Amino acid sequence: MYKGKRVLGFIPARAGSKGVPGKNIRLLAGKPLISYTIQAAKASGIFDFLMVSTDGKEIADTAVKAGAEVPFIRPPELATDDAKGIDVLFHAMDWCQKNNMNFHWVMLLQPTSPFRTTEDILNACEIMEKRQAEAVVSVCEVEDHPWWCNTLPDDHCMNGFLRPEVTRANRQDLPVYYKINGAIYLAEWDFIYQKGTWYGPHTYAYIMPQERSLDIDSPIDFEVAEVLMKKMHCIK
Repeated sequence: MYKGKRVLGFIPARAGSKGVPGKNIRLLAGKPLISYTIQAAKASGIFDFLMVSTDGKEIADTAVKAGAEVPFIRPPELATDDAKGIDVLFHAMDWCQKNNMNFHWVMLLQPTSPFRTTEDILNACEIMEKRQAEAVVSVCEVEDHPWWCNTLPDDHCMNGFLRPEVTRANRQDLPVYYKINGAIYLAEWDFIYQKGTWYGPHTYAYIMPQERSLDIDSPIDFEVAEVLMKKMHCIK
């Protein structure tokens, strides 16, 4: 519970990762990837129920061992490449309501963000409360400024590739752009259930540093994460 608000913690963890098979339970610095998210969530102390939704028994067993609840195995139709994340969340929310579990807020935590901290979770909740927000979504500053990017025609001609203001500006003078980093999605229960989106006029950003925003989606990401773990003294 967070200041009188009952909070559902929701961690979606599909077994059938194409880019990295077994990604969610692959070892990172000696621990299954999903365990970092579960441990950070539990340490926050705000979740009245911390649920993992998965279609894989090995993921379920790992999640329970790490301290999460796995009250059901996700149905096959919600574990395909085409399944929408919001439908996976709605399935879990429906399960809660059918089992007389009522919440004010729901926070979705991707298991592929191992550097998200307990403090990040609490900071997002603080923004939710102070801004009287309907939702809070974590973001980080982009590494490559989008003004240096463009599409190419069939002949790859670069005439007009860069807008004029880019060619005349110093890098530090360009406006700061942010991207969704996938680490935290927090919303009022009724808002997300009725709107089916995290985004609205009362959705606010929680800005995270790039070093805690790595979203693991490839073998190279795992290698980078190992280096970051060592740099951040997470392992000896």
